[in-house]
Amino acid sequence: MEIRRARASDAADLVRFINMAADDLPLHFWRKSVGPEGDPWALGRERAARETGNFSYRNAWLAEVDGTVAACLLGYAAEPAPGPVDPDTPPIFVPLLELEALAPGSWYLNVLATDGGFRGKGLGSALLAYAESVAAAAGHDTISLIAADTHRDALRLYTAKGYRQVARRPVVKGDWKVDAGEWILFTKPVGAA
Repeated sequence: MEIRRARASDAADLVRFINMAADDLPLHFWRKSVGPEGDPWALGRERAARETGNFSYRNAWLAEVDGTVAACLLGYAAEPAPGPVDPDTPPIFVPLLELEALAPGSWYLNVLATDGGFRGKGLGSALLAYAESVAAAAGHDTISLIAADTHRDALRLYTAKGYRQVARRPVVKGDWKVDAGEWILFTKPVGAA
């Protein structure tokens, strides 16, 4: 396995992992953004290929196994002093923003996802350790992440690696079809055993 920085040309892989990690929430949002005639995946690829923004390829690393992109991590510095949630924010995102605000100044691990054919082979653990080293190198003393309560394997991994549950918020579904009932915020001091 090799972990490498993502490139703009990796946008198609990035959107697949971004969408996978959040149970089709990005695809749901992209569909609403482009309307019935637009291509939601094209919008996602455009966002991933940007030079700036949280979902830019510049904030992502990919794990490759024998030349195949098998897993992804995407993260960035959380706001040091988040303000109130904008009243125009779509309700589906409000609980996520509320949880992010509870870990100000942390390094926020937004996406950790492994392709189904590569699960159970240690890629998630390797990328999680890599994210912790990126966070420490960037001067953060805490790493944070949010997981859905239905991601049982991920929840076990985070707990086994020393992440602590900090808070929960109910998932706002609207017309998004998802089984998850709660979002869970986890944090870990960087460098903690």
